[in-house]
Amino acid sequence: MQKYQHFNFLLNLLYSVLKLFLVTLVLMSLSRLYLFINYATPESYSYFELFDAFFLGFRLDASILAYANTVGVLLIFIVWLFKMRFLQNYLYAFYRAYFVLSLTFISFLTFVDLIYFSFFGEHSTLMVFGIFDDDTQALIKTAFDNYNVWLFTFLLLGFFFFLYFLIFKIIKVTQKFELKLSWIKQLCFFLALIAGVALVARGTVGIFTIYHNVSDVSKDPLINKLPLTPTLALFNSYKQYNKSKSGNYDLIKSVGYRGNMLKAFEVFKQTKDIDRQNLLNNLVQKTSKAQYLKDRSPHVVVVMVESFGMPLLDYQSKSFNIMGKLKKHFDEDIVFRSFISSSNGTISSLEPLLLNITARPGSISFSQSPYLNTNFTQASARVYADAGYETSFVYGGDLSWRNVGSFMSRQGFEHTRGKGSIVKSLNKNTNNISHDWGVFDEYLYQYVYDILENATTPQFIFVLTTNNHPPYTVPSDYKSNSLKISKKLRQHITGDLDLAQKRFKDYAYAVDSAGEFLDKIKSSPFAQNIVVGMTADNNTVEGIMKYDNYFSQTKRIPFYIYLPDDLKQKEPIDTTVASSHKDIFPTLYNLTLYDKKYTAIGTSLLDKTILHCGFNDSGILMARDGGFKDSKASTPSQKECLKYYKASLAVTEYLIKSNKK
Repeated sequence: MQKYQHFNFLLNLLYSVLKLFLVTLVLMSLSRLYLFINYATPESYSYFELFDAFFLGFRLDASILAYANTVGVLLIFIVWLFKMRFLQNYLYAFYRAYFVLSLTFISFLTFVDLIYFSFFGEHSTLMVFGIFDDDTQALIKTAFDNYNVWLFTFLLLGFFFFLYFLIFKIIKVTQKFELKLSWIKQLCFFLALIAGVALVARGTVGIFTIYHNVSDVSKDPLINKLPLTPTLALFNSYKQYNKSKSGNYDLIKSVGYRGNMLKAFEVFKQTKDIDRQNLLNNLVQKTSKAQYLKDRSPHVVVVMVESFGMPLLDYQSKSFNIMGKLKKHFDEDIVFRSFISSSNGTISSLEPLLLNITARPGSISFSQSPYLNTNFTQASARVYADAGYETSFVYGGDLSWRNVGSFMSRQGFEHTRGKGSIVKSLNKNTNNISHDWGVFDEYLYQYVYDILENATTPQFIFVLTTNNHPPYTVPSDYKSNSLKISKKLRQHITGDLDLAQKRFKDYAYAVDSAGEFLDKIKSSPFAQNIVVGMTADNNTVEGIMKYDNYFSQTKRIPFYIYLPDDLKQKEPIDTTVASSHKDIFPTLYNLTLYDKKYTAIGTSLLDKTILHCGFNDSGILMARDGGFKDSKASTPSQKECLKYYKASLAVTEYLIKSNKK
């Protein structure tokens, strides 16, 4: 019996490890169940799809845990193979410590992913690492202002206490099995065990591991997101972040145009008649020669309103007056509504918009990369500066945020103004007119209006607001309109209703402030000598809402234009065309500049002869027949837009690299 004791000791240890493995799988599935309960849209999936989603998620979780257990299984095999009986007294203690560390790490990544999902409505992307590049102090204060951090911490500690209790309860000396197997059979057992662990880790017997074969299981986007395990999402995000940060980013290759840029430009231009000697010439365009623009240089103001998503406006009513003072302007002027953000974060939408390019998936911001000191020749401010405009970038926050002040000063902006300049100019007390991320929007607009009122030369001003952002702080004297949540809206809200109500009030304040700014513009002496464009950086309300038509709604933001009477088009403008941030400046150039050259990836939305599509770097696109996922293009229009999108990414990267050279 003595010769079997060592094997049986290890066999019982493996039994304890297996029990912990199964219990951990159940806990990981509970996090998936939490996402389903909180975010799934009723009746948008079948039970078979739900089973497929959970089963695929179960396999992915098992794969992650198998990788985590590989070291432990190999160690037991080595201890058996070399008959290291002297280690038996230490093995259980070692495995308790090992699983405390590994499962704490996996649990931490899971909680990070759940928090990210609650805000953005998707698993972690490389944006999650922006916490290291952002205003960390403001983020921490936001967390304390918006959430019961102490309660969350208490519950978190309670969970880890429970987890550690399970580990110590399960990983303990037991004598469940007493087998008498020959040395050959013991060897076969361990080899089979190692092969089994490897198979579970791969998740498949195919050429590629399970991670390469994760496909959609439903038409419902939330159900398709359920399988992805948080650990895998964060590891993939880190790889993208690190790859982009290190400069090993090859977008042209990833979209299939490496060594074939001629084809990319042909698809992008939708013609084989291109300049093949100087490909960049194909991106040079000219504004119209409309006579009413010949002797005009109207002021141009473009406002990017923080998180101003369109889907919430669908619930506008007297009792839920979320639009406030902006409503009449949306009714009177031009609003493109089939319009989506180029990205899901502020900086990743801001830069492509101002640089006239398509947002690049899986890349970090230019201002935090080797491109920080690059002067991009196609930048929008440079186009207006060359046309005789005085150019200003005005941000309600600190210009040190994401190096935005330093970066924008190299992109054709003569002036870059942030919170400090605004407070000083208005002669106000900083504490009275600001929140954690910057000055309240009303004061930002006042500063911009003062510039226009005192201007003696044509002004191009780009404005980035900071309200409608966690911790959702509004001025103490702000009185919002009725924001009573209807039954229909309530059915589409996920998460905490009180926090949602707080978000809606800040949203209403931001929109109200924008409407009040337009009121002043239209009643000003320069009302007939100014063009105002207004859009958003993203629709972060998507993180707390369910959508009936996810792909057509989740990324939808407005593109609003106010034009003086004599600059309005004679022909009606089709505001239903699919579009995104890349199209803003080509459109504004053609509304404000006479016979001027410019370089841009986007297109003028006034042009009815070309293909119009909206691009978001998360892989959600907008075609004339609605939004779709890039992997799910089904109609001819969607397939055409998908080809156009990939070509535009290759052309964008080609343009960017030419700037760096």
